Amino acid sequence: MTDALMPTYNRVDLSFEAGEGPYLITDQGDRYLDFASGIATTNLGHAHPHLVQALQAQAGRVWHVSNLWRIQESERLASRLAAATFADQVFFCNSGVEAFEAAIKLVRKYHDDNGQPGRYRVITVDGAFHGRSLNAISAAGSEKLLKGFAPQVDAFDHVGFNNTNELVNAITDETAAILVEPVQGDGGIRPADLEYLKALRRIADEHGLLLVLDEIQCGMGRTGKLFAHEWAGIAPDVMMSAKGLGGGMPIGACLATAEAAKGMTAGTHGSTFGGNPLATAVGNAVLDVMLAPGFLDGVDRVARDLWHRLQELAPRHASVIQEIRGAGLMLGIRCRDQVANTDLGAALRGHGLLTVPAADNVVRLLPPLVIDDSQVREAVDMIDAGCRQVAA
Repeated sequence: MTDALMPTYNRVDLSFEAGEGPYLITDQGDRYLDFASGIATTNLGHAHPHLVQALQAQAGRVWHVSNLWRIQESERLASRLAAATFADQVFFCNSGVEAFEAAIKLVRKYHDDNGQPGRYRVITVDGAFHGRSLNAISAAGSEKLLKGFAPQVDAFDHVGFNNTNELVNAITDETAAILVEPVQGDGGIRPADLEYLKALRRIADEHGLLLVLDEIQCGMGRTGKLFAHEWAGIAPDVMMSAKGLGGGMPIGACLATAEAAKGMTAGTHGSTFGGNPLATAVGNAVLDVMLAPGFLDGVDRVARDLWHRLQELAPRHASVIQEIRGAGLMLGIRCRDQVANTDLGAALRGHGLLTVPAADNVVRLLPPLVIDDSQVREAVDMIDAGCRQVAA
């Protein structure tokens, strides 16, 4: 490892030089089953042939022109996202936190254009994670994220997750929006109750608020729907997407209804690289796969198989596993208090399975959406072995 990189990551001493579907291969030739997916990003696995072809074809034409000019791949991706979701309009950027920043600006501009500039505060929930900009860590409110970066941005009011009473009581004349992840990822794989999501829609409508959903990690097919809020049968006013949207290519998006986005006119926001031809060509290739007939149904089927196998496994390792939680292929193993999630993660890695830690002593399982039944069985066998090792 080099000292030239800022030590902002606690990196594992592994270096990968190749990937094949749900597998990664190190520079030493060791093969791992990847249930990390670049933190829910390589949703179609590694070196997916359709994505590779799209990237190579576009790379041979043009990479970047800036948003001074029309970008056909960007226009096509925006139209397809609008057709597949609640949204009318899309702003492209490069990451999840940039999508968050665009959404927060959109919220303020919406109320300012409505003659209510004093409505700027956003209600967020405990356990949230929206990125690592100063605005985003203030929105999350986590002491771990905020330590050393005071003062925080005073624009967010925090309430309990899945708690509508606290939320309603927090609404004031300054409240502009509600911001929630339908499934919390970094916060410990905690799904929002579907009735809670429905209640958020009603509350937002009753109080003239915008409902903003963060689907950066839980979206793009991860729960078996294109976006997780679809399970509740609701539509937000604004939504953030990234990660799986590019299948590993950096891209983010802020999606909104025409009404919510009415203030986002020329000059109100921008991005040098956002919506560039290379990233949006790959984004379109991702949609080709995800919107194909039967793909999301297949994700749901495999996810249910993995869920049931983990539920059967958990009682056999009661000294290690407290709970299996999550939705679709966004699952978490909540470890017993006496077992550190990092210890279980290390044990799983020793057996060839890559995972991701999360808050609340959880090990995240975020496999590519292209896994099959045999890889589900392979992963569960590795988890079985890892739990036995930790218990011993």
